[in-house]
Amino acid sequence: MGFFSTIFGLCGFGVGISLGLVIGYFLFIYIQSSNVENPEIRPLVEQDTETLQRMLPEIPLWVKNPDYDRMDWLNKFLEYMWPYLDKAICKTAKTIATPIIAEQIPKYKIESIDFETLTLGSLPPTFQGMKVYATEEKELIMEPSLKWAANPNVTVAVKAFGLKATAQVVDLQVFASPRITLKPLVPSFPCFANIYVSLMEKPHVDFGLKLIGADLMSIPGLYRFVQELIKDQVANMYLWPKFLLVPILDPSKALKRPVGILTVKVVRAMKLKKKDLLGASDPYVKLKLTEDKLPSKKTTVKHKNLNPEWNEEFNLVVKDPESQALEFSVYDWEQIGKHDKMGMNVFPLKELSPEEPKVLTLDLLKNMDLNDAQNEKSRGQLVVELTYKPFKENELPQGFEDSQSVQKAPDGTPDGGGLLVVVVHEAQDLEGKHHTNPYVRILFRGEEKKTKHVKKNRDPRWEEEFQFMLDEPPTNDKLHVEVVSTSSRIGLLHPKESLGYIDISLADVVNNKRINEKYHLIDSKNGRIQIELQWRTSS
Repeated sequence: MGFFSTIFGLCGFGVGISLGLVIGYFLFIYIQSSNVENPEIRPLVEQDTETLQRMLPEIPLWVKNPDYDRMDWLNKFLEYMWPYLDKAICKTAKTIATPIIAEQIPKYKIESIDFETLTLGSLPPTFQGMKVYATEEKELIMEPSLKWAANPNVTVAVKAFGLKATAQVVDLQVFASPRITLKPLVPSFPCFANIYVSLMEKPHVDFGLKLIGADLMSIPGLYRFVQELIKDQVANMYLWPKFLLVPILDPSKALKRPVGILTVKVVRAMKLKKKDLLGASDPYVKLKLTEDKLPSKKTTVKHKNLNPEWNEEFNLVVKDPESQALEFSVYDWEQIGKHDKMGMNVFPLKELSPEEPKVLTLDLLKNMDLNDAQNEKSRGQLVVELTYKPFKENELPQGFEDSQSVQKAPDGTPDGGGLLVVVVHEAQDLEGKHHTNPYVRILFRGEEKKTKHVKKNRDPRWEEEFQFMLDEPPTNDKLHVEVVSTSSRIGLLHPKESLGYIDISLADVVNNKRINEKYHLIDSKNGRIQIELQWRTSS
């Protein structure tokens, strides 16, 4: 019976398998699910940003985001220079690591730790794009997108208790988005004093680790544990607003200090050429020193006058009279539209004698290109009086302070809190549809503050300060700043209109203590506004 049972069992198994395959085939071919929807096919141009990035993850950032610039030139440079950079980087890393290792190994009863091989491989990192921020401070902020699929060979030999073990790092992958800030910018090579490096998001780090020839990353669970551990440890140290500081120069020695005061008296202009089709022009003068990022000084506007007289004085701080020059620009003021440039000229400070007033009559030019034939055309003249007064030894102008310094908060400031200071400096190129009588409206945590009104001015200057006492740092808050124009006429038609607005994140000011920037106004064609923010604490 046992023999026949085995024969019948095998036959039944074969028949069941065959019958199951035939039935499954017919069910798969002729029976379709009723709840399957047809896929929706849409052109790429109709897809949103997140969908495109999910569908096309490998396209560079400069394609996906117009704020990022292409870095092909830098990638080509790294490709050619990588064999030399590899040796230089490894040599520097070994020089730095050797004394640190020698100091630490006695604590763990290790005899020695040596690099048997140290090379970063033949594949250089590549930059997918770079975003650069322009600020009014002496700094340069860059956010590159870095991808590096490397083939390094880093072998470390560890000796302890008479035994030797080797660990090898291979197949490294790093995807990171650092923020690199060079500040302050100084007139001494390499032109910046410090490098601040922060990570804008947790980096992706993947590598192979071999111990005594065995790949440790193949152990179940260890790979994911090591990945998350590295991400968390790096993020805890350098995730923005935390940063790695690399000092390059001593800022106090690299920054040039003021050496004198230049007094400029704008006397008058003569025989200006009108820019308006109907009537005379409305001239005013802008002046500033080269190599200085401070806003230009401006005279008042003289309406309908081609031979205006100002007799207005301005004081400018001089840092290097041998290299700096004074720029003059004459403009025709317009209530609506861009102000027309009537002419310009430049005068080098090295031609001035200390303490001796000098009256100059400058011919107005279109530009400073000596070969431009249009400069031969008469555009009028500008009369100015200049007096340079150098400081005596160890003398500084009253009130001069380091641009990075911030006052302490007043007594009574809550512990853990501080004083948020908002300084509204000026705006430029404002343009209203019906009127341009601007004032600034500041809204923060439900509290509203306003500047004074300036009538009929596309480039108003307020220089007004507002303060908000806070119990805690406004790390997650935004400041709403809006430029509004109100009609100077009594009536219900167009009494008020918005000239543009911005929403400023306050996390940066909490970290940096002070920010002074020009912002492009949203819903404005060319309007900009200069806002200074300070975060003052009692400590």
